Amino acid sequence: MATDAPPPSKAGSPLPSTEEFVEVQEGAEFGELRRSYRSFAFPLTIAFIAWYLLYVLLSNYAGDFMGTKLFGNINVALVLGLGQFLTTFLIAWWYSRHAAAKLDPKAEAIKSRMEGDV
Repeated sequence: MATDAPPPSKAGSPLPSTEEFVEVQEGAEFGELRRSYRSFAFPLTIAFIAWYLLYVLLSNYAGDFMGTKLFGNINVALVLGLGQFLTTFLIAWWYSRHAAAKLDPKAEAIKSRMEGDV
């Protein structure tokens, strides 16, 4: 027996239809959510990839520079390598803060409206 109504969600209310999803996706609020995400994620991704490639290229082609001792047995390569880990964790922390402050409230508002909680 086929019906046009979407199946009920776990809470018992019907899920939004495909048309409702498309309408929300084309709306200004969802567009702002996407812009907010992209304006944060894309530049940071490009910067991190450039930083990583710089490290790899220096490791391959600037061995003397990378082998320069800074103090004791600590050289430039080790410091830059550890810097890769540090920047990875900093970016994850920064994204977490950005998402909690800017993305999650917008996404939750859209979700609540779609699920009929508002």
